[in-house]
Amino acid sequence: MRLLPESPGASNVSLRTKSREFAMQMLFQWDMSKQDFAKLEAKFWKSAKAADKTRLFANKLFEGAANDITSLDAIIVKHTDNWRFERLAAIDRAILRLAIFEMNGKDTPPKVVLNEAVDMAKKFSSEESGSFVNGILDAIHKSLKTN
Repeated sequence: MRLLPESPGASNVSLRTKSREFAMQMLFQWDMSKQDFAKLEAKFWKSAKAADKTRLFANKLFEGAANDITSLDAIIVKHTDNWRFERLAAIDRAILRLAIFEMNGKDTPPKVVLNEAVDMAKKFSSEESGSFVNGILDAIHKSLKTN
Protein backbone atom coordinates (compact mmCIF):
# COMPACT_ATOMS: atom_id res chain seq x y z
CA MET A 1 0.00 0.00 0.00
CA ARG A 2 1.41 3.37 -0.93
CA LEU A 3 1.46 6.17 1.58
CA LEU A 4 0.30 9.54 0.39
CA PRO A 5 2.24 12.70 1.19
CA GLU A 6 0.36 15.68 2.50
CA SER A 7 0.63 18.88 0.53
CA PRO A 8 1.62 21.91 2.64
CA GLY A 9 -1.17 24.16 1.28
CA ALA A 10 -4.02 21.70 1.86
CA SER A 11 -7.31 23.03 3.18
CA ASN A 12 -9.05 21.81 6.35
CA VAL A 13 -11.39 19.64 4.30
CA SER A 14 -8.53 17.90 2.56
CA LEU A 15 -6.63 17.59 5.85
CA ARG A 16 -9.57 15.63 7.30
CA THR A 17 -9.73 13.55 4.12
CA LYS A 18 -6.00 12.86 4.40
CA SER A 19 -6.47 11.95 8.09
CA ARG A 20 -9.14 9.42 7.13
CA GLU A 21 -6.86 7.93 4.48
CA PHE A 22 -4.00 7.63 6.96
CA ALA A 23 -6.32 6.11 9.59
CA MET A 24 -7.62 3.61 7.05
CA GLN A 25 -4.06 2.67 6.09
CA MET A 26 -3.17 2.11 9.75
CA LEU A 27 -6.32 0.01 10.26
CA PHE A 28 -5.38 -2.07 7.23
CA GLN A 29 -1.85 -2.60 8.55
CA TRP A 30 -3.19 -3.41 12.02
CA ASP A 31 -5.64 -5.94 10.56
CA MET A 32 -2.75 -7.66 8.79
CA SER A 33 -0.33 -7.64 11.75
CA LYS A 34 -2.31 -7.05 14.99
CA GLN A 35 0.58 -4.92 16.31
CA ASP A 36 0.33 -2.77 19.39
CA PHE A 37 -1.34 0.55 18.42
CA ALA A 38 1.50 2.75 19.64
CA LYS A 39 4.16 0.69 17.86
CA LEU A 40 2.17 0.63 14.63
CA GLU A 41 1.56 4.40 14.77
CA ALA A 42 5.24 5.14 15.46
CA LYS A 43 6.32 2.95 12.57
CA PHE A 44 3.62 4.36 10.26
CA TRP A 45 4.52 8.00 10.92
CA LYS A 46 8.19 7.37 10.13
CA SER A 47 7.25 7.00 6.47
CA ALA A 48 4.07 9.09 6.28
CA LYS A 49 4.50 12.82 6.67
CA ALA A 50 1.62 14.92 7.99
CA ALA A 51 0.82 18.08 9.86
CA ASP A 52 0.19 17.65 13.60
CA LYS A 53 -3.58 18.22 13.23
CA THR A 54 -3.80 15.61 10.50
CA ARG A 55 -1.77 13.14 12.51
CA LEU A 56 -3.83 13.68 15.68
CA PHE A 57 -7.15 13.19 13.87
CA ALA A 58 -5.83 10.11 12.03
CA ASN A 59 -4.61 8.56 15.30
CA LYS A 60 -7.94 9.32 17.00
CA LEU A 61 -9.87 7.59 14.20
CA PHE A 62 -7.49 4.63 14.03
CA GLU A 63 -7.36 4.02 17.77
CA GLY A 64 -11.12 4.49 18.18
CA ALA A 65 -11.97 2.06 15.40
CA ALA A 66 -9.34 -0.49 16.46
CA ASN A 67 -10.54 -0.36 20.09
CA ASP A 68 -14.15 -0.91 18.98
CA ILE A 69 -13.37 -3.58 16.39
CA THR A 70 -15.66 -6.27 17.80
CA SER A 71 -18.82 -4.17 17.71
CA LEU A 72 -17.88 -2.60 14.34
CA ASP A 73 -17.38 -6.05 12.82
CA ALA A 74 -20.73 -7.22 14.24
CA ILE A 75 -22.44 -4.28 12.50
CA ILE A 76 -20.69 -5.13 9.23
CA VAL A 77 -21.70 -8.80 9.47
CA LYS A 78 -25.30 -7.81 10.18
CA HIS A 79 -25.44 -5.71 7.00
CA THR A 80 -23.50 -7.88 4.55
CA ASP A 81 -26.08 -10.37 3.34
CA ASN A 82 -24.67 -13.30 1.40
CA TRP A 83 -21.08 -12.29 2.23
CA ARG A 84 -18.89 -14.04 4.74
CA PHE A 85 -16.93 -11.46 6.70
CA GLU A 86 -13.66 -13.25 5.96
CA ARG A 87 -14.30 -12.88 2.22
CA LEU A 88 -14.41 -9.09 2.39
CA ALA A 89 -11.27 -7.49 1.04
CA ALA A 90 -9.09 -6.31 3.94
CA ILE A 91 -9.02 -2.78 2.51
CA ASP A 92 -12.85 -2.73 2.36
CA ARG A 93 -13.02 -3.95 5.96
CA ALA A 94 -10.72 -1.11 7.03
CA ILE A 95 -12.82 1.47 5.16
CA LEU A 96 -16.08 0.13 6.59
CA ARG A 97 -14.74 -0.06 10.15
CA LEU A 98 -13.43 3.49 9.97
CA ALA A 99 -16.63 4.89 8.47
CA ILE A 100 -18.93 3.15 10.94
CA PHE A 101 -16.80 4.31 13.85
CA GLU A 102 -16.95 7.90 12.61
CA MET A 103 -20.70 7.69 11.83
CA ASN A 104 -21.31 6.64 15.44
CA GLY A 105 -19.72 9.89 16.59
CA LYS A 106 -21.28 13.32 16.49
CA ASP A 107 -18.38 15.31 14.95
CA THR A 108 -19.00 14.68 11.26
CA PRO A 109 -22.29 14.51 9.34
CA PRO A 110 -22.97 10.91 8.24
CA LYS A 111 -23.34 11.99 4.61
CA VAL A 112 -19.76 13.34 4.66
CA VAL A 113 -18.46 10.12 6.22
CA LEU A 114 -20.30 8.03 3.63
CA ASN A 115 -18.99 10.10 0.70
CA GLU A 116 -15.42 9.99 2.02
CA ALA A 117 -15.63 6.20 2.49
CA VAL A 118 -16.93 5.68 -1.04
CA ASP A 119 -14.15 7.89 -2.42
CA MET A 120 -11.55 5.90 -0.47
CA ALA A 121 -12.99 2.62 -1.75
CA LYS A 122 -12.77 3.87 -5.34
CA LYS A 123 -9.22 5.13 -4.79
CA PHE A 124 -7.69 2.24 -2.83
CA SER A 125 -9.79 -0.84 -3.59
CA SER A 126 -11.45 -2.45 -6.61
CA GLU A 127 -13.70 -0.84 -9.17
CA GLU A 128 -16.81 -2.38 -7.58
CA SER A 129 -15.86 -1.42 -4.03
CA GLY A 130 -17.33 2.08 -4.22
CA SER A 131 -20.83 0.72 -4.85
CA PHE A 132 -20.36 -2.08 -2.32
CA VAL A 133 -19.21 0.27 0.45
CA ASN A 134 -21.97 2.76 -0.42
CA GLY A 135 -24.68 0.11 -0.17
CA ILE A 136 -23.49 -1.26 3.16
CA LEU A 137 -22.90 2.14 4.76
CA ASP A 138 -26.25 3.46 3.54
CA ALA A 139 -28.04 0.52 5.14
CA ILE A 140 -26.03 0.96 8.36
CA HIS A 141 -26.76 4.69 8.44
CA LYS A 142 -30.50 4.04 8.06
CA SER A 143 -30.40 1.46 10.87
CA LEU A 144 -28.46 3.86 13.13
CA LYS A 145 -31.09 6.57 12.58
CA THR A 146 -33.89 4.21 13.67
CA ASN A 147 -32.08 3.09 16.84
